[in-house]
Amino acid sequence: MHESEIDTPALVIDLDIMEANMDRMAAFCREAGVGLRAHAKTHKSPVIAHWQIDRGAVGQCVQKPAEAEVLAWGGVRDILISNEVVSERKLQRVAALQAMATVSVCADNAATVELIEAIAEAAGRRMTVLVEIDVMGARCGIEPGAEAAALAKRIAASRHLVFGGLQSYHGGAQHRRSEEERRSAIADAVRKTVVTIDAIRGQGLSCAIVGGAGTGTFRHEAASGVYTEIQAGSYIFMDADYARNDPTPEFQQSLFVLSTVMSAARDGRAVLDCGHKGVAIDSGLPLVHGRPDIDYIGASDEHGALTLRDTSLRVGEQLRLVPGHCDPTVDRYDWYVGLRGQRVACVFPVAARGMMQ
Repeated sequence: MHESEIDTPALVIDLDIMEANMDRMAAFCREAGVGLRAHAKTHKSPVIAHWQIDRGAVGQCVQKPAEAEVLAWGGVRDILISNEVVSERKLQRVAALQAMATVSVCADNAATVELIEAIAEAAGRRMTVLVEIDVMGARCGIEPGAEAAALAKRIAASRHLVFGGLQSYHGGAQHRRSEEERRSAIADAVRKTVVTIDAIRGQGLSCAIVGGAGTGTFRHEAASGVYTEIQAGSYIFMDADYARNDPTPEFQQSLFVLSTVMSAARDGRAVLDCGHKGVAIDSGLPLVHGRPDIDYIGASDEHGALTLRDTSLRVGEQLRLVPGHCDPTVDRYDWYVGLRGQRVACVFPVAARGMMQ
């Protein structure tokens, strides 16, 4: 099938570019001496997870137990839920997954650790728990230093838990626009992480994993000599928001939403069949790939409005859109369509789509 025959809106991947992105990150991590625990919240696919693992990734990250279930059922054997899991029922599901994969979780308070311990004991399993510290990502995380070390000691003292190390991710740094802003933010995160590691060593413990980093900052975490695992996700696809960083990351755009012109009734304007339901706009409107003469200026549920400069479009013409934010855009679709050039090479499911629990 030719690209022009694909029904739209459709989520398409340029496989050659995506594979080049994977290879670039894998080579970087090998040379830097850090593990790549690629983040599956971006791709939500055991297929892509295995492609990353085949290139040397040590495992995968997810944000939700349901995502971990999909990956484990798909044969991924080393998974970190890089997030707090605080529901008894969800933790029971995580404990059940230990029969087919190593699934670790994060905690930032003693009450959550006690709940994880009780679930592990009841299931007859030992569960690995990482302490998440607050490195100013404006998300979860216990205070770095002594408080985090005390929580690590509490985990290590349990017969049913294993202290796995630290989760130290600065999400807010990924899209700070200047290189200096990103460098400064990660330097501060590294200082907080080092203070915490030293405090944990004072308790007679060590951190097997110090994880964090993303597509916007991974070089800084790797250069610190502190982080052992890189948790980048978006690098395989990229999006318009990452393209606004200065300099832009060294990865190329491989993910697109293919859309069709459904109306061109007015001069200088056109309408696509892709609006809010087809592309995430939380990080800004999409770009029209390869067409600087066309702007996507607004979205409603099923329509995307375009303005045209010194050009025209015909009804039925297809355009590739670059999403503002790749992760939530992927979550809108059931299937990936993989392209080699303009030919369809494969179709496979976005298997963890909608897995929010």
